[in-house]
Amino acid sequence: MPESRSQENILEELRREGIRSLLLQFTDLLGVNKAVEVPSAHFARALAGQTIFDGSALEGFARTEEADALLAPDLATFRVFSWGPGSADAGRDPTERVARLVCDIRYPDGRPFEGCPRTSLKRQLDLARKAGYTTQISFEVEFFIFEPGAPPTTTADTGSYFDLQPMDRGERVRRAITAALEDMQLAPESLHHEVAPGQHEIDLAPADALAAADDLATVRIVVRNVALRHGLVATFMPKPLFGWSGSGLHTHQTLLANGKNAFHEPGAPLELSAVGRWYIGGLLRHSRGYCAVTNPLVNSYKRLVGGFEAPVNVTWSTQNVSPLVRVPTAREGAVRCENRLPDPAANPYLALVVQLAAGLDGIRERTDPGDPVNKNIARMSFRERRKYRIDDLPRDLHEALDYLEKDRVIRDALGEHIYERYVDAKREEWEEYIGRVSPWEVERYMGHY
Repeated sequence: MPESRSQENILEELRREGIRSLLLQFTDLLGVNKAVEVPSAHFARALAGQTIFDGSALEGFARTEEADALLAPDLATFRVFSWGPGSADAGRDPTERVARLVCDIRYPDGRPFEGCPRTSLKRQLDLARKAGYTTQISFEVEFFIFEPGAPPTTTADTGSYFDLQPMDRGERVRRAITAALEDMQLAPESLHHEVAPGQHEIDLAPADALAAADDLATVRIVVRNVALRHGLVATFMPKPLFGWSGSGLHTHQTLLANGKNAFHEPGAPLELSAVGRWYIGGLLRHSRGYCAVTNPLVNSYKRLVGGFEAPVNVTWSTQNVSPLVRVPTAREGAVRCENRLPDPAANPYLALVVQLAAGLDGIRERTDPGDPVNKNIARMSFRERRKYRIDDLPRDLHEALDYLEKDRVIRDALGEHIYERYVDAKREEWEEYIGRVSPWEVERYMGHY
């Protein structure tokens, strides 16, 4: 858990380090990182949660008549960047240091704002605690690094999975990212090259769900800014290149009861307890309902296709390389489940809200996930698929939103405010997409019709 901090010792550190800018960081409804920058003269007010911003300008935050909102910082999230985010393209001195605090959004009178994604996750964690559980989450974050262009499609290296030999500028940037994360006390457990050229992965250490979401939001800032400072472009877009693997956000999850792993049962198959099985059952049962949140873009569904180790079916496994949920081999009782469905474009807070809600519902309802499927599903007959009760994931964002609308557990977890505004924004995104004429359509049809 993050170290507890006080306003006084944070102010003292800001003075001691000569920091002149403080970023009050949050995410909008769609998961885009936002910040209000505060100069040194207003540090004390910012730390006291007295900074007001115009919430009506952000997707899903406030109506025009309720425009003003407060930024309430979580003091445990105080970190110092070794560089100024945005400095490469904002004309700042690149050596200038900037600090940041992650914030909740509140109404001007201090009430929690129901449209704040971070507050929504806190609410879900309170429900988990009432059920007797705390959380342990870790992420495998995949992303691409490109040479600049319009649009950028030339990768910054030609490497592949776990390549060690330097492959141009991509590896140097990855090492610079590591250094920046270590400076912020967000050291990853490991980093490596992924399957596609220009594709990389950062594996974050396990943390409480709220800290894990905060860390993921910050990692996206660090990766993009470090790449920019090296003259490159980093993206968490799920599928930027045709014919290559897309980027996932594999989410490792464990529940703790009285400080012990609630998923671990010595002597049970896979050492997986009934609680762990039910949790997996919930993740599977509601996967089509939460897919529009964990895989939020039109582009997300270009990743969820066969042949690229991304899940396309609602299954779990211990050996298969492309299940929706996988149970890795347990070491010393560290039993966990890995949800391989989400992608890194997801709002980190809402992605955890819906997964935790699904898993906890599975525990409440004692949802049986069935037997693990360790066969190649692509080669199964229709009868075999029915035997294992294998369903398909949504094929596009439109279908995923339809499933979300029907899943009361996921809707209730999001809350009416977030649910309604999220669906409205995503329906609008889909309508814009289907109205566009793509280069593929011109190439395929222009000369024939």
